[in-house]
Parts: sequence; C-alpha cells; structure tokens
Amino acid sequence: MLFAIDIGNTNIVLGCFHEEKLLFQERLSTNPSATALEYITGIRMALEMHGRKREEIQAAIISSVVPSVTATMQEAIFRYTGKKALLVSAGIKTGLPILIDHPAQLGADLVVDAVAGTEKYPVPQIIIDMGTATTFSVINAKKQYIGGVIMTGAGVSLNALVERTAQLPRISLEPPKKVIGSNTIDCMKSGIVYATASALDGMIERIEEELGERCTIIATGGLAGTIIPLCKREIIVDDDLLLEGLFLIYKKNH
Repeated sequence: MLFAIDIGNTNIVLGCFHEEKLLFQERLSTNPSATALEYITGIRMALEMHGRKREEIQAAIISSVVPSVTATMQEAIFRYTGKKALLVSAGIKTGLPILIDHPAQLGADLVVDAVAGTEKYPVPQIIIDMGTATTFSVINAKKQYIGGVIMTGAGVSLNALVERTAQLPRISLEPPKKVIGSNTIDCMKSGIVYATASALDGMIERIEEELGERCTIIATGGLAGTIIPLCKREIIVDDDLLLEGLFLIYKKNH
C-alpha cells in the first residue's frame, strides 16, 4: 500500500493506494507548530477510520508547499511506518517538461497536478487548483507545462473582507439563491462565490485566446466543489487529481 501526502497551506491531504486504486482520502489541518507525534496521531486516526493498518504501508510519497512542515511530516511517517517518504522536489522524475523561467521554483503541488492531468485528460489543458490560492496551470498540446496564473483564493478573500471591515460578519462559503442579494449575508456570499466563478470563466477565456486553442479544463482543491458548479464554462471537477499525481510520480521513480 502506498501512502500519499500533500501538504498545502491550509490542509494536508492524505490517501492510500492499493495497486492503482485510491482507497480513501482524508484531510488534516496544516499546523506549522505541530509536532511529529501530533501528525502521527492524525495519520493513525485516518487509517483506523478506514480499517487500515500501518503494517500495510509499503512506501510513502510527500509533496509540500510548506517547508516548515515538510521535515516534521517526514519524521512522522518514518516513526509511524518505518518507511522513508519520497519527497517531490527538484530532480525527481516526473516526465513533465517544464518550460518556465525557473522550473525549480514551480510548486510541487502544481507539478503533481499536471502529471495527473496529462495522464488522465486531453491536452491542451488548464488545471485550476482551488486552495488557499487559486492557481491555473497551462499545459500545451505537447504535454509541456508552459506557465500559469496565481490569484487570491476565495477563502482568503473572504477573510480579508471580514477582517478589514467593522460590520461585515464571518459567513460560510456557499452560494446564495440569487446573484442580487437582498441582505448583507447573501450580498457577501454572492460577492465571493459568483465573483470567483466569473473570474475563473474570464481567465479561462483569456488563456485560451492567448494560447490560440480551446482547452480541457480541470478543477481540483477544497473549494472546487462549491465554486465550479457556478461557472458557465464546462469544467471537470477531480477531487483525487493531486493524490493520483503522487501515485504516478512514485511509479516513475520506482
């Protein structure tokens, strides 16, 4: 069984593969001050919830965009399973040509997304990862990573709005019944979720115009399920994309 871990700015996504099948996916909160023992507790609980034992784990792989947590998670995996986790970093085999100014600076999560995207879906493609930031990865018809876009995530926008205003309340990120709100909460919901959906549609249109061809659009990440149904453009939601990318990278390196 392969244990796959993606460390994001807000959440850590865990999953286990048996052969090529993803057995489960769970999330932990990313906490830079957490100890290896605290992460071990979360991992143990996730495995037990799905009827799995640590003895079944034969290997592990990690991608991370939070350097302060990476070493702690590596220690947690080794102490709990006895396995040294493979880390997605510069020099690892991915099979993905990266044609940007500084390839080593590309986030591990974006690399992993693109590896899975090019394996599963037609190219050219745009992969939208909706987490703390919303990122666009553009892969051309030759399966080359040619660049992307980074914009503020919907959750970050909401937090900034609430923190910088005196009277606006903290709300949940869910769509209101209509775009034109008739109360403060619905107005805020519309301004976050519909505005984000409109931004996605607009950016897709501009990227395709610059690329000169229509793309397959794939979305993943914690907020994709909330925002993507509000988009006018046809977009594939794939919640497992990142974990499947980790599985593919592990196979390429073993």
